[in-house]
Amino acid sequence: MLYWSARISDESAKHSQHMLIKGAVQLSQDYLSKQQTGVVIWEDAYHIVNAAEPDESWIYANMTHWLFQNHGFTKSVLIGRDFQVQNIYAYNHSNRWMTQDLLDDLSPAVAKVRARYITSFQRTPSGLFRYTPKNHEAQRSIAETGVVSVNGDPYLFSAAAIVPRVLSITQERVPPVTLVSLAPLRGGKLKDISEMSHLDGFVLADTQSDRSGVGQYQLRSPRGKNVGIIAWQTYLPGSQMLDRIHPFLAFAAFMIAAVVIAVTVFTRQMTKRLAKSESQAVHTARHDALSGLPNRTRFHALLNDTLEQSFEDGTNTAVVYIDLDHFKDINDTLGHSAGDKVIVAVGQRLRRVIPESGIVARISGDEFAMVIKDCKSDEWLEYILDQVQDEIGRPIMIGQRELFASLSMGTAIAPRDGNDPDELLRKADIALYDAKANGRSRRSFFEPNMEQQVQSKDKLSRELRRALNNDELDLAYQPQSDTDARQIVSVEALARWTKADGTIVSPSVFIPVAEESGLINDLGLWILNKACAKAHDWPGMVVSVNVSPNQFKHPRFVEKVLAILSANNLPPQRLEIEVTESVFAGRNDSVLKALRRLKNLGVKVALDDFGSGYSSLSYLRRFPFDTLKIDRDFVSDMNGNPEAEAILVSIIQLGKALGMTVVAEGIETVEQFRFLQAHECHRLQGFFISRPLNENDLSTFLDTFQCVGTAGFDAKAGYPPRLAKG
Repeated sequence: MLYWSARISDESAKHSQHMLIKGAVQLSQDYLSKQQTGVVIWEDAYHIVNAAEPDESWIYANMTHWLFQNHGFTKSVLIGRDFQVQNIYAYNHSNRWMTQDLLDDLSPAVAKVRARYITSFQRTPSGLFRYTPKNHEAQRSIAETGVVSVNGDPYLFSAAAIVPRVLSITQERVPPVTLVSLAPLRGGKLKDISEMSHLDGFVLADTQSDRSGVGQYQLRSPRGKNVGIIAWQTYLPGSQMLDRIHPFLAFAAFMIAAVVIAVTVFTRQMTKRLAKSESQAVHTARHDALSGLPNRTRFHALLNDTLEQSFEDGTNTAVVYIDLDHFKDINDTLGHSAGDKVIVAVGQRLRRVIPESGIVARISGDEFAMVIKDCKSDEWLEYILDQVQDEIGRPIMIGQRELFASLSMGTAIAPRDGNDPDELLRKADIALYDAKANGRSRRSFFEPNMEQQVQSKDKLSRELRRALNNDELDLAYQPQSDTDARQIVSVEALARWTKADGTIVSPSVFIPVAEESGLINDLGLWILNKACAKAHDWPGMVVSVNVSPNQFKHPRFVEKVLAILSANNLPPQRLEIEVTESVFAGRNDSVLKALRRLKNLGVKVALDDFGSGYSSLSYLRRFPFDTLKIDRDFVSDMNGNPEAEAILVSIIQLGKALGMTVVAEGIETVEQFRFLQAHECHRLQGFFISRPLNENDLSTFLDTFQCVGTAGFDAKAGYPPRLAKG
């Protein structure tokens, strides 16, 4: 019985130690995928790696080398959509480590990532595919982990799909670009596994050993190949016990009792240790590694339990979605480490300020969610949310720097807005969208009309995409005359949309929808291409096209403009790009570089709506515009208003002093026309000259304008007949 008990104890100990090693290795692999999240769920990374010519230096600085510096990934490889190696990185700048055998070993994990990404797209009623990750994967990367051999050394790896943070809609499902990051198992990683398992004598070996007292854990690659052995000095309590009692067999009765006690105590300790390890693994799976708050999965479970309890108690429960305003600017300007500190600080403050019974979770990068139980009234809830905003508004110290954060909040209340967790979260998200759309740094409570607006915008977005694909949009052109109204010197291209049923959709409606849905790039290029193509019908005139700030964010915007000019054989000097001062929001140097490139190539650049913003003068200092367009509000307010007239005169003089062409918009009366003419405003535009016209009516208008003669408008301020009301 003594020997049998010792053998059972040794086997139990070996099994427990083996399970500890297995759990520690898995936790280390899971932690690698979490460390990758900052670079694989990122709009900039998604667009750059999927570009026709990816920016290698950007990938090096912001992805592969950044992962090495911050998380110790000594090697990385980008695998493109066609399963070909797209980029190889090693901290020692050697590419020899990436072999075909290694790629073949990694391919099962990469294939699983690609398959999970593809299956995350669900077909919508419109025939498009919506990115809807399963099992709440939107807040974390789609990744596979494992171990491979690199030049004979075992490496832990994490293979993750590079995806945008914002859920997207696409016409077809295509595989993702996959980032595989590797960290050597030797050294720090092996030490971490040793510390987690609390075992001694940790070494990495190439082959199995038959020595007794040595525990061995086989590492295998995704292809099932032997990568190496983790060996350790096993603790065999049964054998050690027998060694001690051999000289004292005479005291068998006493020693048997001691053995029973020792085995019982040891088993309990091992059970406790294993239970603690399992508890830590469960906690890691349910909580955010950075902030320590519950993650999306845990939050959903807690919300479900809370709603069931509140239904039984007959109380109200509020679900609050939170989004940090302009958090990306912090990451871009100060780095991810500063952004991580802001996330931690915000999480702690949210936890402090809400009632003790409330729940705070981190849903994704800069998104949080709260559950506030037993809401007594909307007023009481508003008071709590006021405290939240005040608390977050206090400065956050990052080193010696003060940062100020603000947040937008959307709230849904059960049972008023429903009792289903998913439905409440969806409605809170709709309310958050409303808060952000109305200026950010505010809160919104869900209202039924918000859902209707979202559905209406979604429907309009799909119709706009279809109209754009089918070339169902049109352009109108509004002429601009010279100072004496002797000739038309320029036309401004304006988008127009009339549906097949005759419904006219105002640009003030579909342009914002295009901005929000990401269609603005396609729409802007369509307008630019059509305007440049028609410019040949009106030789000698400049064609002005408005460009959205979002278009400048496209990394190849300038190249696309040049391609359109080349395709239409239009000299750059005949194209004028109109931008508003909002294009400079965030002081993005890439926007200034793009504008300078266009200007250096001969394209004219105009600052539209000058005077509508408080910082307009600073933009004139930062960039030498060709044209200054006076905001129409100044023109409409000038009639009999000496202050408005003085401002107009000052702007005209300022533009002339800076060598710019000055354009006045919104001219509707003869008095406005004569005033601007008297002060020698270079170009005049408005209904007094002509309404926006389609291309046929514009040609007729130009012929009529020339037929009136070179004298321009006569003494009675008569003007050519407007043959069409575009």
